[in-house]
Amino acid sequence: MKKFRTEITKGEELRYISHLDYASAIERSIRRTKMPVAFSEGFNPHMKISFASALALGVTSATEYMDVEFKTDVDLDEFCEKIKQQLPPGVQLLQAKPLEGKHQSLMAMIDLATYQITIPFAGDISAVEKAVAEYNQAETVMYTRYSPKKGKKEIEIKQYMSQPVKVTQKNDDIVFDVMIHVTPAGSIKPGEVLKALVDNFAMPIDVTEAFIHRIGLYSGGKTPIEL
Repeated sequence: MKKFRTEITKGEELRYISHLDYASAIERSIRRTKMPVAFSEGFNPHMKISFASALALGVTSATEYMDVEFKTDVDLDEFCEKIKQQLPPGVQLLQAKPLEGKHQSLMAMIDLATYQITIPFAGDISAVEKAVAEYNQAETVMYTRYSPKKGKKEIEIKQYMSQPVKVTQKNDDIVFDVMIHVTPAGSIKPGEVLKALVDNFAMPIDVTEAFIHRIGLYSGGKTPIEL
């Protein structure tokens, strides 16, 4: 086959590198396999690999997805064996499958992302639960996003929320489960949901201590590997 879809990870070792650096590290790994990966044409050719959805800096992931295209037919098992030997610490190849015929791009197909946010907490969880309950009951929640290039933008968060935020206590941590819609018009980041809970509902936690982990990416209720 000439095109494969892969499921990979982004572990804690790579937590503080950008998506661009993450993609570059994987591209170097593919080059080291010496397999006939395809490149675009033109003045500045680039490797024909594509990702589903970029992670924010500081966020890890259990399941990321990448499509890889080759110039000639390649054996899937051979590719998996070689790439596993070259991937950097923090990236594991979980599974891969061949792609046949026409298919949507990974970025176009993703419509849901699930996250788990873990924060050390030694206080009274009832105050946290109250804030989460008020957030879940609110019809609209506004958040102000600041960008060096685009300036200030007001975003209504609840339009992107698939399910109510869930909160549980595990030993000395509190854990939030968050499900977020990904739409062609945009989305919201899990860290922004957390900040809105603090700013708008007085949730007593320190957002700088949050460990955000993406659990899954879906299209129509299925993962890209299942489609």
